[in-house]
Amino acid sequence: MILLSAIIATFEADYLARYGETILPSQLNALHALKRCRTSASPLMRAQCSACDHTELVPHSCGHRACPHCQHHESQRWLERQLAKQVPATYFLLTFTVPEALRPLAWSNQQRLYDHLIRASWETVRTFARNDTQLQGEAGAIAVLHTHSRRLDFHPHVHLVVPAAALDPDKKRWRTKSGKRGYLFNHKALAKVFRAKLLAAIAAEGLTLPPGLTSTWVVDCKNVGRGEKALVYLGRYLYRGVIQEKDIVACENGQVTFRYRHAKRKRFEYRTLPGARFLALVLQHVLLKGFRRARNFGFLHPNSKRAIALLQWLFGLDPKRLIAQLRPRPQLKCPCCGAAMRIVQTRLPPHSPQPTLPPTLEAPEALAM
Repeated sequence: MILLSAIIATFEADYLARYGETILPSQLNALHALKRCRTSASPLMRAQCSACDHTELVPHSCGHRACPHCQHHESQRWLERQLAKQVPATYFLLTFTVPEALRPLAWSNQQRLYDHLIRASWETVRTFARNDTQLQGEAGAIAVLHTHSRRLDFHPHVHLVVPAAALDPDKKRWRTKSGKRGYLFNHKALAKVFRAKLLAAIAAEGLTLPPGLTSTWVVDCKNVGRGEKALVYLGRYLYRGVIQEKDIVACENGQVTFRYRHAKRKRFEYRTLPGARFLALVLQHVLLKGFRRARNFGFLHPNSKRAIALLQWLFGLDPKRLIAQLRPRPQLKCPCCGAAMRIVQTRLPPHSPQPTLPPTLEAPEALAM
């Protein structure tokens, strides 16, 4: 497996020389964090065995949400929180996509347009749920912003995991959508309303629309059963960057090759780029500091915990069964006896002196988590 930190070390100078004038502060911070993640330049943690008192110095992870091998625990916790909100309904995955002509405007106004993109997607679903003859109530949604395609090109879009259900607080009714299993709302009608809402938000910002903007936008809507697989897919890219290191297959002759799964052909394809260009593709998807990529709306908002708990109790739904299927966080094992180790000190300097140990124990060595 080729580490992203090794690619950064190889092509950082070329990347800075080629793209230095256009690099955002958030991208530069990500570059430095990913470069030193779990290396000799990282701060250290001291781990102690719970059985034999053996100690190890463990490099800190960088903790950056763009890092491909950090934040596993945070992704797991997010997924657990979403699964705990499961309601008795069929789930749908809706994808709202920005047309190609609008993407340069989105790139140059990320803070505002990303926010409007998420809100316009939710308001569209909210409007349809209120007007639907079977639902007639408040919808719920889990929204996640993605800015990349499978080829890592800039392709901003929003995924919404939406139960085919609505809550009517006035009449205290819970309504679900019946009929065709694969149908929630008409995707062409969704696209028209989404387009109108997003363009109205852009106009309110005083931004100028690009010429040649198509009137036909794309919204995809598909059945995802109970929703857990869709949530796992969304959580995969929530805190762990846009590419996994196992998908980086080659780094030679100044080129980097990575693989991606083609959506329609359902098979792996490969893309080869100069090293600096590869880094530019990866880092362009680093979000601005403080921007929330994932949000909950409607009856799936954190403020609706009591309503969800009541629904789960009335319908005999136990979300803990789904959470129990998730893999637990792997523990750090002692190299001497195999027992679990616990962290006793953090943020030690990279070259902290080793502790004095009894003569029966060997000097500790750094162990990467």
